[in-house]
Amino acid sequence: MDATSAGAGAERRSRLIRARYAVAAVFCVHGAVTGNFASRIPWIQDHASVGAGGLGIALAFPAIGASVAMTMAGSIQHRLGGRRAMRGLLVLWTLALVPTALAPNIYALCAALFVYGCTAGMSDVVMNAIGVETEDRLGRSIMSSLHGMWSAGLLLGSAAGTVAAHADLDARVQFAAASVVLTVSGLVFAGWVLDTRGGPDEHPPPHFALPPKTAWLIGAVGFCAVFAEGASLDWSAVYLRDVLDGSPAVAAASTTGFALTMAVARLAGDRVIDRFGAVRTVRAGGFVATAGGVMIVTAPHAALAMAGFALLGLGVAVVVPLAFAAAGRSGPNAGQAIAGVATVTYTSGLIAPSAIGAIADATSLVVSFCLVTGLACVLTVTAGVLRTPSRAVTAATARESEAGAGR
Repeated sequence: MDATSAGAGAERRSRLIRARYAVAAVFCVHGAVTGNFASRIPWIQDHASVGAGGLGIALAFPAIGASVAMTMAGSIQHRLGGRRAMRGLLVLWTLALVPTALAPNIYALCAALFVYGCTAGMSDVVMNAIGVETEDRLGRSIMSSLHGMWSAGLLLGSAAGTVAAHADLDARVQFAAASVVLTVSGLVFAGWVLDTRGGPDEHPPPHFALPPKTAWLIGAVGFCAVFAEGASLDWSAVYLRDVLDGSPAVAAASTTGFALTMAVARLAGDRVIDRFGAVRTVRAGGFVATAGGVMIVTAPHAALAMAGFALLGLGVAVVVPLAFAAAGRSGPNAGQAIAGVATVTYTSGLIAPSAIGAIADATSLVVSFCLVTGLACVLTVTAGVLRTPSRAVTAATARESEAGAGR
């Protein structure tokens, strides 16, 4: 290898490293928008003068908007290129935060949350597609830590909202300020991500298309993990309080502990995935999550149930990042496959809290978490769906594609 080739290789590697940190920052920005919004939902409810039932209806609209719009993300990315698409969609997502605090009634709130969901879903698909492409070119796992950065952004946004609420700051002022900061940050970071583009002979994806069959299979694995995650985040505190007579402080600590366990597991998960592979990692995670579920439904006191929720979070933490990675390698149209998996997982996150509540009303919360435990167990037998070509192969293909584009 001559000096020129070595220099070009070092420069290419440097750009990849920069792109890897840039897409991580994009994930963090995306999560921060969600954290800001979620922390001020009570203020938004009061401002729009909606009751609990109306708020429940309104909070379904982000998932509806995301499910409708995500199927169009692949076409946008193909037409504009990954970098331009990411910058445009991320800006729309950060700006969509503001109207949610301006809505004066339930109708305006539902409309604002529908747009909020549309922009969230499309930017979600594009950033995951860029993440998968970056991972392939690097030849090592990064998707778990990218989703860990999303969780970190969620915690940062929630913390900002908590401080604003404690200071009795108007959410319209908070969201305007957060939107400016996150929009500028998003524009800067998205400008450094990989500029993924389809090949000259690649047919553009349709503007709207149903996900391929492989996406439904991969999405089913993600469904199980997201169902367990959503049920635990929304119901763990209630479970400890109502089933095991835990104090309010202990109940709240359980939810926080679950979220932190997931964030830490995702940030540290890439090394485990690189060493053991996606299938064995998810299979082992399924066993851990199942053990956690068994501990929850059999716990005689709150401390053991808290440990069970921590194990449940640890077990399901890396499943969704690996589902997106598998979807991105499942066929020629990565964006469409990722959109399909995202649609299924969004749906799971939407129905999990209400399904747990409905089952608990008919039977008990213990029975509800028996269902969660069963879904965690499903991960152990369906993990093989996430098997993909080795990263050595995908990295070589990416390098050949990049070299061909440069000729």
